[in-house]
Amino acid sequence: MFTRTKDVNILQADITDMTDLSFCFEVHQPLRLKKNFFWERSILKEVVPDLWDFYFDDAENRRIFERVSDKCYLPANDIILKSIQDLEGSDKPFKVAYSFSGIFLEQCRRYRPAVLDSFVKLVETGFVELMEQTYYHSLASLYEEKQEFYEQVKMHREIIWDSFGLRPTTFENTELIYNDQIAKMVDAMGYKAIFTEGVIADPNYVYRPKGTDLALLLRNFQLTDDIGFRFSSRNWAEYPLTADKYACWLASTPGRCINIFCDYETFGEHQWEDTGIFEFLRHLPWEIIRHEGLRFATPGEIARDIAPERELTVERYVSWADLERDTSCWLGNALQHACFIYQKRLEAPAKESRDLDLLKIWRTLGLSDHLYYIFTHGGGPGEVHSYFSPYGLPYDASVTYFSVLCDLHYRLKKRTMLADSPFRFATGIDEFTGHVAWSLSGLEDLLEKVDIASLEYHNERGDIAMWARTSLGDDILAEKLESHKESKGEGLRKRLMKTVQEALKRSI
Repeated sequence: MFTRTKDVNILQADITDMTDLSFCFEVHQPLRLKKNFFWERSILKEVVPDLWDFYFDDAENRRIFERVSDKCYLPANDIILKSIQDLEGSDKPFKVAYSFSGIFLEQCRRYRPAVLDSFVKLVETGFVELMEQTYYHSLASLYEEKQEFYEQVKMHREIIWDSFGLRPTTFENTELIYNDQIAKMVDAMGYKAIFTEGVIADPNYVYRPKGTDLALLLRNFQLTDDIGFRFSSRNWAEYPLTADKYACWLASTPGRCINIFCDYETFGEHQWEDTGIFEFLRHLPWEIIRHEGLRFATPGEIARDIAPERELTVERYVSWADLERDTSCWLGNALQHACFIYQKRLEAPAKESRDLDLLKIWRTLGLSDHLYYIFTHGGGPGEVHSYFSPYGLPYDASVTYFSVLCDLHYRLKKRTMLADSPFRFATGIDEFTGHVAWSLSGLEDLLEKVDIASLEYHNERGDIAMWARTSLGDDILAEKLESHKESKGEGLRKRLMKTVQEALKRSI
């Protein structure tokens, strides 16, 4: 385990190797639901002009984004830009890395374009690396079926290219959630490095995830939390934390690299300006370059230049969240599990709806923040969750979130003719094709794709008609499907599709 050296009297002559120092920032703002959605009897209304306005509190989201922009994003960006410009010609240029959620970049465009412009200006210096993550800062990597995870990463890749013209090579999953399976997925997508929490090994070295070509970078959580959580604590033995003191701690830390990775909102929002956090940020680069053994690097440079110490196997999920450093901050109680499962089960109906707006709403309801607010444990972690939550109690958060999911479920059911259970295509007993329809709309889509042998197999057995009767509750459709029992080949496909399309029209 990493231990900080308290002695700040460092002899530079004792430092034989340079330590690469990366400063990484996660930048994310959630979209909050209307807190009184259930209590104002909004659920299951028939006439809703705008579902976004129905579910989400746009005025509150705008207010908070503009407040954090003024308190954090704009002033912190100005300080970092000046440090980059002032040190650009030195032998130790200042470098940082950012991981933006897609939903954050959307809010920049909607609420405060100047914030996005200021980040673009930083990136244009050439001393800023951008990292990849899931577009919706979601828990999609925890789903049994991983397609949504891949789709959100692809969406994030596209918005980063559209906003900055860059292709990230370093991946940071939501809140550093990580295990071997996630590493293999990220490796298969072509990334060069992945971040996680530094509880699995000494964080000041580079590792190799088992069975991949990735560089595994670990966050030094003790040094990070000195800034993120302890900076303004007058009960902390090291208070006040000054830039020169912190730089000495960094210089006395053994290892090949040090990765400081925190929420960007630490600067000005979580730690207010009157704590001295901006002065700390302003002076820190200059104090660091005074130490001969320290230099700035981006995560991509560390992954490229430092050879892995060894291979690491991590089977359980780890993250940077709370004291447990696992997934319990989102899935630590029955309420969270129920909401997580419910939201996850609406994936197929949302995608089969063919409604891009409904799909985007479903994905926005997958923001990890919604589950974070339902955390019920007490103590220090409970205080942190309460600080971020717009609700008075986690139970209020669960009522609101579950009610919105129920309402979306109701609308998806009407839109798609959602079945009670899915229809799984096969060509024989236990010979499944992998095609699954969760609704009549989904069945229509798959009838065009599924091999004719599978359609003939189910038609002869009367499987699709039985599904229509027992899972859709549509006897009329079932009878029409049964009338095609003698059909074969492409003629069968055409008849099935016509019958399903007629049923969909009838349901509107």
